[in-house]
Amino acid sequence: MAALPKRPLGKTGIDATILGYGAMELRGAPRGPEVSDEDAAAILNAVLDSGINYIDTSPDYGRSEELIGKSISGRRSEYFLASKCGCIVGGTPAPANQPNPHVFTAANVRAGVEQSLRRMNTDYLDVVQFHGSPTPEQLRADGGLDALLELQREGKVRHIGMSGTLPNLPAQIEMGVFEAFQVPYSAIQREHETVISRAAGTGAGVVIRGGAARGAPSDWEHKSDRLLPPNPRDRWDNAGLEDLLNGMSPMEFTLRFTLSNPDLDTTIVGTRNPAHLRANVEAAVKGPLPESIVAEAKRRLAAAGSAPQA
Repeated sequence: MAALPKRPLGKTGIDATILGYGAMELRGAPRGPEVSDEDAAAILNAVLDSGINYIDTSPDYGRSEELIGKSISGRRSEYFLASKCGCIVGGTPAPANQPNPHVFTAANVRAGVEQSLRRMNTDYLDVVQFHGSPTPEQLRADGGLDALLELQREGKVRHIGMSGTLPNLPAQIEMGVFEAFQVPYSAIQREHETVISRAAGTGAGVVIRGGAARGAPSDWEHKSDRLLPPNPRDRWDNAGLEDLLNGMSPMEFTLRFTLSNPDLDTTIVGTRNPAHLRANVEAAVKGPLPESIVAEAKRRLAAAGSAPQA
């Protein structure tokens, strides 16, 4: 199988594979299924063996950081490592299906990054993104941005980013300090399409999450999944895309639709299943969909409610 293509992550100097790995799937109980050390090691090593070189995680993702440190810290030169900050250090996780709270004080940001470094057994993080899409006012008032910039000067963080969403994303872009933005986007969730282009136009890297939209309509009944819009199955069904699939599974079509966005640098997709990982890689290697298919899909999706917001 051909190697995964790479794209520059904005101006960071990172050449990321177009398919990254989202390690939220390794969070474990109580916010997800149990995952053993052995199974985590198997999937993480399979990720690297497949050629994927960009791994995204967060302190909010339960055991994810710990399992990365246990399983693949010995292969640290093979991957770029992205995590988040603002997650409450020492706090009790929110109940399953509810968002974790975030605090953007200087002390909490520093403590979170130091904790991530220890958990993942590394001296530096390639990218640290503010979690929870805070406003510029929150970042400035509470000292979190200054703390992350100081950690960058210390060499513990190479590049700073934002895991952002509307309505705060335009103001975050205008700050001019973030080198990468992680944004939700897929065929059934095109709301951020315009603002993604705006971010890329500044020279920032664009990391897409939710780009495979859980893979198939049968998986879209997880209404509590915040990566999905409120009515994902309705959007897919009402768009009537079946005749455009041309033998592709809905997962392959959705992932390749995401990869067709010219402003994307990498899209992070998570799984605990090696077979699913192989299918994701095989789909990504095929690359973007034909332009005519993308254009027709966008026309139908917009009529079904999946359209960019201004």
